[in-house]
Amino acid sequence: MNTPPTRLQQLLAFYDADPNDAFTIYALATEYRAQEPEKAWGYYEKLLAEHPDYVGTYYHAGKLLEQFDKKNEAEKVYRTGLVVARKAGQQHAASELMQALNACLGLDYEDD
Repeated sequence: MNTPPTRLQQLLAFYDADPNDAFTIYALATEYRAQEPEKAWGYYEKLLAEHPDYVGTYYHAGKLLEQFDKKNEAEKVYRTGLVVARKAGQQHAASELMQALNACLGLDYEDD
């Protein structure tokens, strides 16, 4: 009996077929984020360098940088993402990035 491929195996096959597809790269980063964050970061770096207009990257890349305790780098990613999201007319993404940036800077005024 053949076992169907896992989601990760499918994504890796898609990546092998087209290593420049932004959605596949993003999906791989997402897939690796919880279990292998360093590997996920490699895919986020590729997106930031090769697909800077892929808006979805910035929020999750920033959060991962915060997880790595690299708040200054996370701040830069959020700020760049804000510019990209606004330029693309993606106001919801811009709002989420602004909230993430404010939280990163300690400017979120919610009670704990």
